[in-house]
Amino acid sequence: MTHATTEITADLVLDLVRDQHPDLADRPVRLGARGWDNQLWRLGDDLAVRLPWATGSADDLLRKEHTWLPSLAPRLPLPVPVPQRLGEPSSLFPRPWLITTWVPGTPADLAPVTGSAPVLAEFLTALHQPAPPEAPAGRDRGGPLAERAPGFARGLAYVTEQGLIDNPEAVQAVWDDAVAAPGWSGPPVWLHADLHPANVLTEGGALCGVVDFGDLCAGDPAYDLAAAWLLLPDGAADRCLDAYRPDAATLRRARGCAVLRVLSGIIIGDNGVHGRPGGKPTWGPPAYAALRRLTA
Repeated sequence: MTHATTEITADLVLDLVRDQHPDLADRPVRLGARGWDNQLWRLGDDLAVRLPWATGSADDLLRKEHTWLPSLAPRLPLPVPVPQRLGEPSSLFPRPWLITTWVPGTPADLAPVTGSAPVLAEFLTALHQPAPPEAPAGRDRGGPLAERAPGFARGLAYVTEQGLIDNPEAVQAVWDDAVAAPGWSGPPVWLHADLHPANVLTEGGALCGVVDFGDLCAGDPAYDLAAAWLLLPDGAADRCLDAYRPDAATLRRARGCAVLRVLSGIIIGDNGVHGRPGGKPTWGPPAYAALRRLTA
């Protein structure tokens, strides 16, 4: 994790908007959230400004969203932050930034999903359409699971050594079965590729939006199907997957993708509890809940 060399404030955001998009400069600016890659500042009631602040890769991710998400958003059944304007690096701020629509709701790591299995299935079905040949490839997502084996082994070793889980054999068994499953033989489909609780929004326990499409890519739908265990309450994953209707091999791979995300969430959550850089304490509880569902 790195951090912005320029302090991001409401005054800076307003100066950036005034400099490059002056027709929007009469709108009030206030902080929305500080995410993993970007800070989010509200611009009036219906827009938001996203500025990269904590990872070096965020610049390319914002440009990718600006290129692809406007054409995908109209077919999605949940609100998503649709890019409206691109801000270019300048003397005020040395990195690109983005103006998007604002999606109301509370992140699910703060207000968990209590239902919405059919809604998640409908969203994934609408998104998982064949992607064009020029669609971006995932950085390390949406490809063969075997390529993620070193990362899985490191993550499992860490949480085991730190005493963060008490069932490493069960986690290993889910992973081994997923890696042994036949690979995806269909065309690469569009993936969100980062569907964890902090990137979906809820209202009254229901899914009401999906945010942060920075990892948008083409690949194996199993990577997104992991969200059924990560986002939904006990017993709801099966209902979601029954509605989506993946083949048996895709379902096995999805379970492996889910344990990858679980290990990441446990580690990041534990870092947050102990105040380490990059830690998010709210990521731990949903990861542990998903682990219980996957290994029950």
